[in-house]
Parts: sequence; structure tokens; C-alpha cells
Amino acid sequence: MPLSVGIVGLPNVGKSTVFNALTAGKAEAANYPFCTIDPNVGIVPVPDARLAQIVKRIPTQKVIPAVVEIVDIAGLVKGASQGEGLGNKFLANIRETSAVLMMVRCFEDGNVIHVAGSVDPMRDIDVIDIELCLADVDTADKRLKKAQGAAKSGSKEGKAELVLAERVMAHLSDGKPGRSLDLSVEDRKNVATWGLLTTKPVLYCCNVGEGDLPAGNAWSDQVKARAAREGAGVVILCGKIEAELAEVTDPAEKAELLAAYGLKEPALASLARECYRLLGLQSYFTAGEKEVRAWTVRKGALAPEAAGVIHTDFEKGFIRAQVYSVADLDELGSEAAIKGAGRLRMEGKDYVVQDGDVMHFLFNV
Repeated sequence: MPLSVGIVGLPNVGKSTVFNALTAGKAEAANYPFCTIDPNVGIVPVPDARLAQIVKRIPTQKVIPAVVEIVDIAGLVKGASQGEGLGNKFLANIRETSAVLMMVRCFEDGNVIHVAGSVDPMRDIDVIDIELCLADVDTADKRLKKAQGAAKSGSKEGKAELVLAERVMAHLSDGKPGRSLDLSVEDRKNVATWGLLTTKPVLYCCNVGEGDLPAGNAWSDQVKARAAREGAGVVILCGKIEAELAEVTDPAEKAELLAAYGLKEPALASLARECYRLLGLQSYFTAGEKEVRAWTVRKGALAPEAAGVIHTDFEKGFIRAQVYSVADLDELGSEAAIKGAGRLRMEGKDYVVQDGDVMHFLFNV
């Protein structure tokens, strides 16, 4: 399954508007529930200032950023875990994603219907968490029954699994998401194979009114406080303004519009970067006259795995990697100067790739 972030939220909170702005897509966005039925999938470039730093020192014909896959999922309503609204479809779609971008409505607009009749981001988040927890209870219950059978046979592993399943089940039954359960590294790895919805990492996106940019409002402050308690990230944006910015092609006009709202860049740029981070991804770069490119690897990846992102033959025949950092290039001005200063490193198979590495692979097939 590809690594992807699912945009989740109640109907009419701005999911499709933000998705369209992110992807320049044409997902339907309208003022009625279940406007999105089948999930829309988009590939979003991840803005990275380091690409410009590299190109400044190594002129190139083409620049290719890293990308992240975003999925716009149908709006959830109370009772989704029992099939209300598009519940079953919603739960199946979110199960296929690796992380959750929870879109929260933090704006008042009498022309845009709220399914609950009023704006209350804490209530909305609770609705989503509870429905996902209820779905996870069913999943955990199956795991619990399986563990009970294994434990009866006297299996040591089965008994350990039973203790873990009982802990997870009790936590979910209290309406608490799986990601908030304190588990050992080993238990967390085990639970990750169960397919629970509430163990997925979460990023909150507060959709505020245009008059509340750039800092947000009292509603988004509530979301920030909740995210801080959970160790989750938060992005504040105005979907309406981001949609306008996405349509502006003239740089001067875009800069003027950004300045009018106190923004240095479209909030969608930071949203794309946060989604990338949420998936546990990082970038390394290759740089040459034909192409400067950001390649995506998981955090903690070793050099051969990074080489395999370019081509499987690179991984199979990996010998070593020549490595320097974007900071080295920015400071010294050229690859020749980096080599002369002794900062061009030769790294082997055990090298852990760092975010911002510039790499050249030597391999033999």
C-alpha cells in the first residue's frame, strides 16, 4: 500500500476545497453532506527551500520536488461505525491510508450548513474519534478472541498477546484512540499489524475564516491545546483563501494577496510538509546538470535502501555512497570545494541517511 494521508472530517468542513487547492484537482465541493462519495486521490509536491539552494550552486535543466499522496475521503457522521451515512465506505477508505489529516471547522458562516447545527471543533473531533474507536473495538475484539484461543493452548506468546489485547480493548472501549495508549516499542509494533484506525498518526488542520489569519481564533486555540496534549501537529489555514491563491499564477499578485493576510507563503505549503513529516518521511537529493531532485525515504533508512528508491539495481549492487549536505554546498559553493575541504564523505551499507543529504551512489550489477 502506498504511503498516503487521508483528509478526514465531518461534512462541510472544507475537505474538498482544501484538497482541490492542494492538488489543483477538481473534486466536487458544494454545500451539502456527502458531496464526496468516492475518495479523490492527488499527488502533492512538497515545497523545499533546499532545492533552490542546490540550484543556486549547481545550475540544472530540471528540478523535481518530493511528493506526498493525499486522499479526500467522504465526510463522516455520528453513527458511521454502524453504517450511518457513508460510514462503511468511509471506514474502508481511511483504513487504506497511513496517516490522518483531520480537517476541523473553525469558522462561522450561515451560508455553509454544519451537520450538527453549530460550530464546535472539540465536539466534531470527539465524534470522529468515537466513531473510529467503535470501529476499532470490533477489530480488537476479533484479535482478543484469537488471543484467548492461543492462550488456552498454553502458548507463552498467546498469553502475552491476550494481555496486550485486553489492554487495547479496555482503552478503546473508553472512547480513547489507540494512539494515546502507552505501549512498549515491541507492543506498538505488534498492534501496528492489527489494522486499527485510531493508531494512525494525526495532523489537525483548522479551517478558519479569512479574518482570523494568520494566527487563528479561539476555536483553533482549543484544537492547538488538544494537539499539544496528544503530541499531534496543527496547521491553520483558510480554505477559501487557499483556493484563491491556488488560482493565482502571477508571482507579484500572489505575493500581494499573501501579504494582505499576513502570510509568508500559502498555508498549503506547510500543510504538505507536515503531511510528509507525519508519514515519517525525509528527503535526500541528487544534483547534476540534467536534474536536481528530492528523493523520498523513510527516516532511519540505510544507504542501500535510499539507492533502491532510484532503481532496484542500485540497491542490489550497492558499493558505497558519496555524501555531503546541502549546508556544505551552501557554505562552500561547489562540489569541488566540498571535496577540497575534506567534507565529501564515503559511506557504506550501514550509513543512516540524513534529511538533506546530497548523495551519489556507486554500484555494480
